[in-house]
Amino acid sequence: MKKMKSTLLSLLIAGSVINPVYATAMNSEDSSGNDGGQEKFRVYVEANKKSEKSTLKTQYSARWELTENGFSTDMNEKQFEALQKNKNFTVTKVPIVTLDTIGLEDDSMVENETLDLVTSLRASQQIPWGIKAIYNNDTLTSTTGGSGINIAVLDTGVNTSHPDLVNNVEQCKDFTGATTPINNSCTDRNGHGTHVAGTALADGGSDQAGIYGVAPDADLWAYKVLLDSGSGYSDDIAAAIRHAADQATATGTKTIISMSLGSSANNSLISSAVNYAYSKGVLIVAAAGNSGYAQGTIGYPGALPNAIAVAALENVQQNGTYRVADYSSRGYISTAGDYVIQEGDIEISAPGSSVYSTWHNGGYNTISGTSMATPHVSGLAAKIWAENPSLSNTQLRSNLQARAKSVDIKGGYGAAIGDDYASGFGFARVQ
Repeated sequence: MKKMKSTLLSLLIAGSVINPVYATAMNSEDSSGNDGGQEKFRVYVEANKKSEKSTLKTQYSARWELTENGFSTDMNEKQFEALQKNKNFTVTKVPIVTLDTIGLEDDSMVENETLDLVTSLRASQQIPWGIKAIYNNDTLTSTTGGSGINIAVLDTGVNTSHPDLVNNVEQCKDFTGATTPINNSCTDRNGHGTHVAGTALADGGSDQAGIYGVAPDADLWAYKVLLDSGSGYSDDIAAAIRHAADQATATGTKTIISMSLGSSANNSLISSAVNYAYSKGVLIVAAAGNSGYAQGTIGYPGALPNAIAVAALENVQQNGTYRVADYSSRGYISTAGDYVIQEGDIEISAPGSSVYSTWHNGGYNTISGTSMATPHVSGLAAKIWAENPSLSNTQLRSNLQARAKSVDIKGGYGAAIGDDYASGFGFARVQ
């Protein structure tokens, strides 16, 4: 397996900038027509007064207005330095956030395979091991549940034409290329988002010959917040989180936000958006990260108290239970054992290694990471919520925690009896 280390990037950390991300994302001309050929980057501007904000917006194209007196925009270094000297504004560079993946188990196969070859592989892989595990049924032949519940997958986009996903698609939006969400556009050229969506809610296709996710009756909101490289800006992600919450309110439906992405640093735009969505009744599920097995390595937004941080399990038995993968990020030893979620705690474990799911080329692929564990929990949450529509998001979370407590995980570095810093409360399952 080719390992792609999930070093979580931030533009505010020296030496962490990846030039190709700038080259593909920041190439627009200066709004004043005077960029002098300088490369642009994303910033967030916070004005002291609304009037000052309005004045500045006449000079720069506002991307997302995520605070009362602030907005994100693109500018070059000269403009950035000039604005920093202006006491009427606070301007900071917007951090980059990355998807959370260990790697492809056979990425050469993905590039070279034909759809006919993939079709011939379906019969033995229709119910991947993680789906059987979360249903606690080794003879499972199909899955059910999730009707009326939205799962908003914030990722690299989704192949909404995939045979196993096309029946579930309700929304498809792109937050990476404009100042407003682009409807009916969420093209996934990476594969990650399509893979995540499949684990959460793939329905086997109209011919029932494809793979099944945890909650095949759930509705998919496919929100592209990351570029094809797998990296994106925190303001785009924050805008999508808030949009999902507002859509849930506007449609009067129950929504789960699934985020298999992360950053090593807590970003105020994303954390505020998570708190906003949680207050609107949305459940937020996020990957813990792949920086284990050292303690205190959970990435954000997973580390936030209002998000469920998911650890990755391997299809390996140790001490009578599934084993937490070494790469899976850990919480803090000091807060283990209390069954209380604080910042930086693992909450729930789910299958994350060697997970087979849908892929952006219309076929399938196997990936490992806490990214893959996250949609197992998102799908389970949708299934439970559909069966218990009167539950609030906080009650649903308690339900998941109770299920996790009943399936303690004792395998893997740091795993122990009860609430531990590796597996959290345990493995939440259907039954």
